Amino acid sequence: MQKPFDLTKFRTGLTKSITGISAGFHDPRDWISTGNKTLDYLISGDFNGGIPLGKVSVFAGESGSGKSFICSGNIVKNAQDKGCQVVLFDSENALDEQWLQALDVDTSPEKLLRISVSMIDDVAKAISEFMKDYKANYGDLEYDEMPKLVFVVDSLGMLLTPTDVDQFQKGDMKGDMGRKPKALAALVRNTVNQIAPFPIALVATNHTYASQDMFDPDDKISGGQGFIYASSIVVAIKKLKLKEDADGNKVSSVQGIRAACKVMKSRYSKPFEGVQIKIPYETGMDPYSGMLEMLEAKGIVEKVGNKLSYISPITGEEIKEFRKAWTDEKLQLIIDEWGQNPKAQEDVENIDREEFEPDMEDYTDES
Repeated sequence: MQKPFDLTKFRTGLTKSITGISAGFHDPRDWISTGNKTLDYLISGDFNGGIPLGKVSVFAGESGSGKSFICSGNIVKNAQDKGCQVVLFDSENALDEQWLQALDVDTSPEKLLRISVSMIDDVAKAISEFMKDYKANYGDLEYDEMPKLVFVVDSLGMLLTPTDVDQFQKGDMKGDMGRKPKALAALVRNTVNQIAPFPIALVATNHTYASQDMFDPDDKISGGQGFIYASSIVVAIKKLKLKEDADGNKVSSVQGIRAACKVMKSRYSKPFEGVQIKIPYETGMDPYSGMLEMLEAKGIVEKVGNKLSYISPITGEEIKEFRKAWTDEKLQLIIDEWGQNPKAQEDVENIDREEFEPDMEDYTDES
């Protein structure tokens, strides 16, 4: 009888002899919340999810749209709460310690390392050095014993190439539109392969700009398509004005922003769904903002007269309230019963895995 080939032995020898490869599946085990339960659900398919460790996530939006608030604020804070250390690459020189502390981010050197960078190559070198040291010290440990780490790049759009710097020194302001998309793609592709087997995430912000195509009005993501393909999650954010007070009453003055988030790509849920998240200047983001509207759109909560009604699939009891009376506690009840709700399960079962990879060509630009 022919001796069977030992794949396990081959796998061990292969991963030790060839650096830069890893064998086996790397499904996400740990998730970091964005600070909003609706957005967490839309990008991961789980209200307790968010962005996954071991993968790359990108949040793109115009200036002041809330992308830094979500990534450098909420995600960093929630990552620290889950025992992650954070390396924050600040290419915009805009992340002040006082602002981060106001968002409950621990800025102590043991928990957060902020690095001011301007070059794509410098980010790549820094991540490469981190990963080289990480693999040498922790590469042989079991996954659960490895230290958790989150890289945050804020932002990709502000990073320069050597040509950009050289032209600036010469007084030539043409820019390096040709190499930058390739350099960004190389940065993300190399990083995603290095972090895949480990509890390490890369979260990046990027810029968008208004479309000039009258037939395709969606904002475009700068930087080319390469880094989009390597990312597991891509969220586009549009800035809208928030003109209502803490009680939801309409006012004339601007009280904050509404971050209109649209899932452009996700490997864990349906793409092209969105949520408007209210971020008041005084109180910050409400974790349940946008949830009632999503539940209404999915038919989980139904409009009955001038009230909104929800019938518990477990007790059969009805909750019928005016829109403003739907408190966070009532919304949390629906989340707790989500797994028992037939309509919610229909939403999960309707996910078509083949549709998770939308053609990003219409949403990116090579500039």
